[in-house]
Amino acid sequence: MPDWAELRQAGKAIKDHTLRNLEEYLLQLEAAVSAAGGTVHWAKDAEEANRIVADLVKATGETEVVKVKSMATQEIGLNEALEAEGIKAYETDLAELIVQLGNDWPSHILVPAIHRNRAEIREIFLEHMEDVPPGLTDEPRALAEAARLHLRERFLRAKVAISGANFMIAETGTLVVLESEGNGRMCLTLPETLISVVGIEKLLPTWRDLEVFLQLLPRSSTGERMNPYTSMWTGAVEGQDFHLVLLDNGRTDVLADEVGRQALRCIRCSACLNVCPVYERAGGHAYGSVYPGPIGAILTPQLRGMNTELDRSLPFASSLCGACYEVCPVAIDIPAVLIDLRAKAKHPRTERMGMAAAGWVFNRSVRLARAQRFGGRMRRLVPKRLPGPLSAWTDTRDLPDIPKDSFRAWWNRTEGGTR
Repeated sequence: MPDWAELRQAGKAIKDHTLRNLEEYLLQLEAAVSAAGGTVHWAKDAEEANRIVADLVKATGETEVVKVKSMATQEIGLNEALEAEGIKAYETDLAELIVQLGNDWPSHILVPAIHRNRAEIREIFLEHMEDVPPGLTDEPRALAEAARLHLRERFLRAKVAISGANFMIAETGTLVVLESEGNGRMCLTLPETLISVVGIEKLLPTWRDLEVFLQLLPRSSTGERMNPYTSMWTGAVEGQDFHLVLLDNGRTDVLADEVGRQALRCIRCSACLNVCPVYERAGGHAYGSVYPGPIGAILTPQLRGMNTELDRSLPFASSLCGACYEVCPVAIDIPAVLIDLRAKAKHPRTERMGMAAAGWVFNRSVRLARAQRFGGRMRRLVPKRLPGPLSAWTDTRDLPDIPKDSFRAWWNRTEGGTR
């Protein structure tokens, strides 16, 4: 694509402009949705969003809902909140269905069940899916057909659907969902009540702005020029009630951070995951969040705070190679945000003391030389396995031998390796 760099910068500029004027555009969106017959609800956190959605579903008298793939609803734990209220939520995206039936957790933004092979999927279907063909094989066509028949029944009887949105257009109050299976369109059109839970950062000012992202997203997520299914709706259509729940849940705090706010540009394409060497080796579950990979390493600590050991560790789950920044379609400088978050993370006292001591030694060449000579003399006393809690490190690694001479001593003795 010859104009990729320009398109990327256009996407970045649109997102930055929108975030700078977010309040204005949110109010414009609210007015447009209301004028089109929809109802707008504001949720400051996950608890409030879950309560709003649960109350809306209970008001219909239904105990079952169908869902379009939505990372925002996973972020707030909506399925679990609805279950606590006696409401069963059925995922309709194939990968999300596999994850739900297997009582599992998504491991990839675009392909949540990428960690499952087809034999495992067959076993999950046979064990947990109602009316599954008894002779089901692990052929992809057979698995897809079994899922299609299972989901079609849900679609036809569902009265309430819950969705997210990839984008919201402020000037008309239009919501946009991009998907590749057609399940989204079934959810958005068949039920009598549609509830959309969308993060406030998904806003775009105009339709002209949407054009840029309809080119960026499919290219960065699936390598396609155009998304297979792009569904758009404005307010309530005849015979259907529409509710839009605008979710904050920490986003305004992220917006207040001059460095970290660029994470809100994210369009959930997963390009950064696909090039990240850490994600490739650790997998999505290691991030402990619905947002894995490099974007999760900067987004999760900002949304949830760095109050747990896991969240404090996420900014360090990177080699800072910069590959994520190179492929990001909205030019999020993920390495810069990671470094900023590392500086803000509160480290254990012992770690701080150790780093302070190391800093004191490395700050003067004389101290470093003395430390190296001391280490050389004491190398025979260093055990092969570390004691106490440190043994966890040597359980899976060999402690390297300490050389007799430091590099500096070797260099001086051999005159730079010439003798």
